[in-house]
Amino acid sequence: MAISSTDIQYRLSGGASNASPAASLGGAKSSTTAGAAIFDDVSSAEATAGDVEYRCVYVHNAHASLSLIGAVLFILTNTPSTSTTVDVGLGTSAVNGTEQTVADESTAPSGVTYSAAANQAAGIALGDIPAGQSRAVWVRRTISAGAAAVNDTFTFRAAGDTAA
Repeated sequence: MAISSTDIQYRLSGGASNASPAASLGGAKSSTTAGAAIFDDVSSAEATAGDVEYRCVYVHNAHASLSLIGAVLFILTNTPSTSTTVDVGLGTSAVNGTEQTVADESTAPSGVTYSAAANQAAGIALGDIPAGQSRAVWVRRTISAGAAAVNDTFTFRAAGDTAA
């Protein structure tokens, strides 16, 4: 049976038992699935001054036996606000490795290049992800100075092929 969309999971980083998206700043893969809101609401202070924040999540292949071949990550739906954007970047660790950790959500990870990756064709290449393994990715949210305070949402997806 081929890999289905439910076999591709998005897990927080920050340690095996981390359940807080705010603490998803790299490190070991969590057993907790990343929900739809990995960033907090844009506060009035962030909106006035502008802000850039980072989160690390793992794309996890939960299929029992098949590899996700030629996996790519892309942004299915970017934020609805014209004052905020989300970009994604490939983590610096190897497949099934432990990603670097940053000091806080305002610290950029070293060596990560970001892309708007607006569709699958423009997605960032994750390589092959064997069954039960994962690949780290970083998400960067940019809030323009003078933005309105908002609860922004976005959706990213990973896709690829299987041998069966």
